[in-house]
Amino acid sequence: MIDWIIISFLILAGIGLIIVEIIFVPGTTIVGFGGLFIGLYGVYRSYELFGSEVGHWVLAGSIAACAAAIIYSFNSNAWKRFALKGSINSRVNENLTAQLTAGLEGVTVSSLKPIGKAKFQDIEYEVCSLGNFIEEKRPIKIIKIEINKIYVELI
Repeated sequence: MIDWIIISFLILAGIGLIIVEIIFVPGTTIVGFGGLFIGLYGVYRSYELFGSEVGHWVLAGSIAACAAAIIYSFNSNAWKRFALKGSINSRVNENLTAQLTAGLEGVTVSSLKPIGKAKFQDIEYEVCSLGNFIEEKRPIKIIKIEINKIYVELI
């Protein structure tokens, strides 16, 4: 009896890992191959313990169960509960750059690598250096402002 429990667990764990690979972590193949090897080991143990006739039935049942589980997973849309449904539609510094001008001085709040945060007139903005690293709490000034993008340099 314990042999059937172990074989069933191995096959179900293999099928579960294959489904996880297909639906949740596509492209890694490690989880899928792990599931395949675990399931195949369960089928191998059934051949080894119960002979070829029972092994053939277990193999056929495993293939059918795996196919049914994969088809059910896609058709039931159960995986959509885990999918991200929201999206971010806002932009950085949107409508905030109107009060800023080139030459205005401020201080970095975070390090710029080359993008980070800086404070001008007690308001924080996301700014970009011209590729240079600038440490935090350093004086900077605005070089130019493009559409919602603020370029700065170290003073």
